[in-house]
Amino acid sequence: MSLRCWSCGESLQSLILPLGRQDECPGCANYLHVCRMCAFFDPAVARACHEDDAEDVKEKSQLNFCDYFKPSSTAFDPLKAAAAQQSTDALVALFGDADESGETPVSSESAADELFKK
Repeated sequence: MSLRCWSCGESLQSLILPLGRQDECPGCANYLHVCRMCAFFDPAVARACHEDDAEDVKEKSQLNFCDYFKPSSTAFDPLKAAAAQQSTDALVALFGDADESGETPVSSESAADELFKK
């Protein structure tokens, strides 16, 4: 079975199976013991999980204690990742790149300031 990180698609071949609860992706450092990486994860069903006995986990991409966790070889979808990257690129092209605080940089001369100049 060829495992890839659910978030970035990095190969997890260097990790020892079974995955530990606090194992992280060597590429993006996201935790791997998360619902999004599980074979039972399915956003189309109630609670996004096919395992009826599993406890409800609110944050599907956060580390959890689920005893039913089983890593999925299909957790990473390159088509969805490409579409997400294309959307991000389109937003950056439209609004500019965000700084470290997550806010879009504002020029010293904004369009509103230009309206009030005489």
